[in-house]
Amino acid sequence: MKASQQTHLVTVDRIATLSPTVREFTLRPDDAASAYAPGSHLPVEVPVGERRTVPRHYSLVGLPGDGVWRIAVKHLPQGRGGSRAMWRLEEGDRLCVGAPASHFELDHRATEVLLLAAGIGVTPLIGMAQALAARRGVRVRMVQVARAAEELVFSELLAEALGDRLHTVVTGTGQRLDLAAELAALSPQAQCYVCGPASLMAQARHAWVQAGRAPVDLRFETFGTSGAHPAQAFTVKLPRHGLTLDVPADSTLLEALERAGVEVLADCRRGECGLCAVEVLALEPGTAIDHRDVFLSPAQRAAGRQLCACVSRLSGSPACAVLDSSYRAD
Repeated sequence: MKASQQTHLVTVDRIATLSPTVREFTLRPDDAASAYAPGSHLPVEVPVGERRTVPRHYSLVGLPGDGVWRIAVKHLPQGRGGSRAMWRLEEGDRLCVGAPASHFELDHRATEVLLLAAGIGVTPLIGMAQALAARRGVRVRMVQVARAAEELVFSELLAEALGDRLHTVVTGTGQRLDLAAELAALSPQAQCYVCGPASLMAQARHAWVQAGRAPVDLRFETFGTSGAHPAQAFTVKLPRHGLTLDVPADSTLLEALERAGVEVLADCRRGECGLCAVEVLALEPGTAIDHRDVFLSPAQRAAGRQLCACVSRLSGSPACAVLDSSYRAD
């Protein structure tokens, strides 16, 4: 965690298993739990060894007010190791976290909102649903998608806030999300907030454009965990810096570059802002870019000349590329 960022020591107050793949962690800070806006996330230094931590971001569940922060973590066996480390935690363990932050803000001027969540993407939308349901003069509907009914985590909490305005879709039983129909039911000025796998983001963006709606009214968040391939170790060469770096499966390219002292512009660290995009000078034969961002356009991805270092990876055998960072000292 950057030295300039406010940090808190927290105790893991409670761990609740919500489904076979999702656990909720209640974190109690030593100092006061600062308030946060719906859709905010908590930066967490996840312990992956005796002396090593990795930064991960988890959405805060629900609205603030009871002196604790709640996050939910989906166990991803093929991920970068953060979820496995979180699932090894026990009640009473201590963690270092940053202050709540948000790149996924709810527009309080909205009069009609569709909330669309898939899987663990439901977490940032819970507080939004609660806030919108309590606001007068706002039409809100939410669609929650999961592969199995047991994975519809927090659905009871959402039903308490939304009632029959919550619609669930269980794909494992043959149910399908009809995005076109959902958008057709909205007024022209309605907004849509989406969180889930990168595939859902792509579908929502395509359907939104096809419906002729204003891009500014579609808002989304992703954690860059959904790739076309499981995370694997890969190698990058940076001729301008005279470096060859091995990036472990449990590390991002951005983290590896920072450890090596390579200056990289970065902000969201979630594949959304594009500041950390690096130039791809060459790919070794057999190497492919596994784009996990929501910033680059389909044309830019197809061109293969850039990748977002905070979330995107290399796959294949070998998995090796020649890169150049976009940072230039003035």
